[in-house]
Amino acid sequence: MPKAKKSGKKKKFNYNQDRKKMKKQFFKKYNPRIENTQIRNAWDNRKSMARNLQEMGLTSDPNRALPIKKQRLLGEETETKVPVTIVTKPYVLKQLEEEASRPEKDTKTLSSDLIEYVQYMIREHKDDYKAMARDEKNYYQDTPKQIKRKINEYKRCHPQHYDAFINSLAIPQPMVQ
Repeated sequence: MPKAKKSGKKKKFNYNQDRKKMKKQFFKKYNPRIENTQIRNAWDNRKSMARNLQEMGLTSDPNRALPIKKQRLLGEETETKVPVTIVTKPYVLKQLEEEASRPEKDTKTLSSDLIEYVQYMIREHKDDYKAMARDEKNYYQDTPKQIKRKINEYKRCHPQHYDAFINSLAIPQPMVQ
């Protein structure tokens, strides 16, 4: 009966592997970093994931937390009982709700080239989008609707800059002699 080829091979230390790096990767995989600060601060490594989440008032399986009622044919419904959990860390839930209720900042911005392009078009043509489309600085051959969309995007992303720009256009420039 033939023998497996590598069964009699002696184990040797592999000098090409970084053992420290392998250990780091192992710990990173089995103890992942929790991104949320509230949950990370309240987490207890000695307890299981389900127990930790239960103590915080959270759940790992939404299907168990909010079960769907099963309907019978004749209208009688059976209710499945939800296990009552004791929340020992309610402050985590409150902090998460508070964080979720805060309005999100609109961080979208436009490139400086696009802002200059839009300001030039408004300065030269006011609200005439067809003239903007025929302008020689319209390098990308944007249609009037595309230009209008870019101007509206500029209004939405930078409302203070747009208002200041429009106000500067309204003030007549003094003549220099």
